[in-house]
Amino acid sequence: MDIQLEKLELIKLLKETDSPFVINAIKKILRNEKEYSNKELDDYAIEGIEKGLDDVKNGRVVPYEEVKKKFGWI
Repeated sequence: MDIQLEKLELIKLLKETDSPFVINAIKKILRNEKEYSNKELDDYAIEGIEKGLDDVKNGRVVPYEEVKKKFGWI
């Protein structure tokens, strides 16, 4: 991804909108950019997600209904 091209595309889209909602939402995001960037996932979380996706892909899962029965949640 070329960040400069992405910025130009955003500028173009911003120039074309007349929506105060969109403009205000973009302002809020940009003003709070540091807060958003601090919510990135760490390596441990990403590893866990990848392991979970691999478990699903390889059939190492238990249906929710079975879990409910096993633990008496039904």
